[in-house]
Amino acid sequence: MPCQKTREASQRQQALSRWDSEGGAGPAVVPPTDKERIPTPEMSNADLVTLRVRVIALENLLISLLATASDQQLKFAREMSGYISPRPGFTHHPLTTHAAAHMIDLIERSSRFR
Repeated sequence: MPCQKTREASQRQQALSRWDSEGGAGPAVVPPTDKERIPTPEMSNADLVTLRVRVIALENLLISLLATASDQQLKFAREMSGYISPRPGFTHHPLTTHAAAHMIDLIERSSRFR
């Protein structure tokens, strides 16, 4: 079993290391050209409904975890919303602005259960 635990730890570390460059946390990356982009299949209505259900479940799970978080962890979570906001000098995109506001909303909703 130690081999499996080592493998899981390695996979977890690889996944976490990728987070450093996501959400605007890392250096700016040049977007790929149209030729370099991988085509994505269209999502059916059933796919979209399933995705929506999963997001709702994850949001509620996150709220329950935030409800038991320490004040320091909540402060850190609030600060993290700033990392998905546009960098200085870049145009504000409505989706990033909305995502940052949604993060704060999730934290505030969790306070009802504290």
